[in-house]
Amino acid sequence: MRKHLFLAGVGIVMITLGPPTVAGQNLPLVPLPSTGLSIAPFLEGWYANEDGSHTISFGYLNRNEENLVNIQVGENNSIEPAQFSGMQPTVFLPGRHRGVFVVTLPPGMEATDVWWTIANENGEVNKVPGRTTSHAYQLDRNPRPFGSLPPHIGFSENGPTASDPSGILADQTIDARVGEPLTLEVWTSDPSQRDPDDTRFEEAKSLRVVWSPHQSPPEGDITFSRHESSPEPEEEEAPDEEGPPRPPPGPEEVMVPEGAGVARVYATFSAPGEYLVRAQVDNWRAPDSSSGDQCCWSNAYQRVNVEP
Repeated sequence: MRKHLFLAGVGIVMITLGPPTVAGQNLPLVPLPSTGLSIAPFLEGWYANEDGSHTISFGYLNRNEENLVNIQVGENNSIEPAQFSGMQPTVFLPGRHRGVFVVTLPPGMEATDVWWTIANENGEVNKVPGRTTSHAYQLDRNPRPFGSLPPHIGFSENGPTASDPSGILADQTIDARVGEPLTLEVWTSDPSQRDPDDTRFEEAKSLRVVWSPHQSPPEGDITFSRHESSPEPEEEEAPDEEGPPRPPPGPEEVMVPEGAGVARVYATFSAPGEYLVRAQVDNWRAPDSSSGDQCCWSNAYQRVNVEP
């Protein structure tokens, strides 16, 4: 069995491959298939908190271009030490997704390695260590060059909020029924510290909320549809000539004009069971904010109990 360590930006992933290929075997140079490929966990970095605790941010890469993959929490999707398991996703959307959940080490445990291991159906086992001993992976919550900060997000207009990938988990579980649309909502605001004399910030930047399944039963799907209170999708700017065209925003994407307000969406569940829905809010329309810079977005997680 072979082990490979890859570095990508500030993300780190260790991949443990299955049986090696036969010596001397010649493989044709063909495109990778769009399905049947592996999921790789990533360490995005870690934060030092004021109370002496440390927060480790994790993401993943789903190499399947078209299919989401469901891997339930357990021996095929585990966090060690086990006391930190439970918030990792079981639904893996296609592509690279940064900072989808965190693990917070209490004071005195900062030297503990937190391993996220994913065993794929193709036999490939991928794992990554979350560790705070490397300063190269330390993240910060400071304003970016033009003042961008992670947006605040919560579940009510005047309730508690949180920011950055650590995010907030709703206190209440919502009940729903299979096939019946459920309204989900989050409230958000942008605390960024902009230069009032900079013409690029004469108007407040819109925030974007993207809803996605984070955890679901093995056969459970979520269909999102646009809420009547949500503004119509805005026209995207023309892409660079060398880049692929951007797909139109789906109903799971909701823009919040003026950098503050509520975002609502309808969610319909295909099967009974326990779900965890993630709402990610970002201010990536600002010139100093992007996922590649590990800023600026925040997560909110809503548990939903779906009955037949």
